[in-house]
Amino acid sequence: MQWYFVAALLTVLTSSQGILTTLSQSNGRYLYDYATVPFLAEAFKLLVSGLLLWRECKVSSSTRMTTDWKSVRLYPIPSIIYLIHNNVQFATLTYVDPSTYQIMGNLKIVTTGILFRVFLKRKLSNLQWMAIVLLAVGTTTSQVKGCGEASCESKFAAPIQGYMLGVLSACLSALAGVYTEFLLKKNNDSLCWQNVQLYTFGVLFNMARLSLDDFSGGFEKGLWWQRVFGGYSITTWLVVLNLGSTGLLVSWLMKYADIIVKVYSTSMAMLLTMVLSVYLFNFKPTLQLFLGIIICMMSLHMYFAPPSMLVDLPSMKPAPESLKEVSVERR
Repeated sequence: MQWYFVAALLTVLTSSQGILTTLSQSNGRYLYDYATVPFLAEAFKLLVSGLLLWRECKVSSSTRMTTDWKSVRLYPIPSIIYLIHNNVQFATLTYVDPSTYQIMGNLKIVTTGILFRVFLKRKLSNLQWMAIVLLAVGTTTSQVKGCGEASCESKFAAPIQGYMLGVLSACLSALAGVYTEFLLKKNNDSLCWQNVQLYTFGVLFNMARLSLDDFSGGFEKGLWWQRVFGGYSITTWLVVLNLGSTGLLVSWLMKYADIIVKVYSTSMAMLLTMVLSVYLFNFKPTLQLFLGIIICMMSLHMYFAPPSMLVDLPSMKPAPESLKEVSVERR
């Protein structure tokens, strides 16, 4: 399976997440407990990975699985980082408005490139660094509202704590992704086995979070497993399947490609979501959106195209044989 096919599929699925989530609402609100969706998505990924691992072991007896505790103990770390990241997200939103937070979220594109270079020792060319910065600029441009709108006055006028937490959130998001890639590539274990370990801890951490939410809420809504399927519709189940499928595709890309491909896929998905929203939700396209799409397409071409396609080097023609060397004496 070629990585660009998986990346394109990831782009389509990711772009439909926001649309499906919006369609799952009824009269502008959720009839289900949306905190149970990530738990069911993790359970779906664990189930699929377990079935694929069972099939792989049945077909081949040489399936590689490292069961040493020194290796297994590394797999809860991504879940812990994401847990901290989610709390930092909520803290950031107490200082900045959602539109500013969304724009600041594009910092994770650059921080991912930096951590990709520092921790995974992957060298990027100058053109690729320029492409990554262009991608961040393009996605930010598509999200900036016109200065004629009322929100323009308050944009980037938040306390310094909000910006510091925004930078921390971008770094944590990048760190979780880069560490997951390191984890998947550090040995030749079966991807299915690695996913089983990752998603087992993912399920456990989501269960702990749901239980903690019940406890902090005084069990007013009862226990979470009593309402886990309450209010679910076909669209809600599509959201769960979508989240689970994108998670499996991301792990494949990190194993056989790299996290930068994943960053491009999710960034292009955001732009695709905006375009689809024009037809589905009467979203009015802006000049900033068109400029952002153009910049991101330029970035995509700069990063993945061969250098020979980007730099037109002058060809050196051999000197004609009829020319004779002329020497000039200095007086």
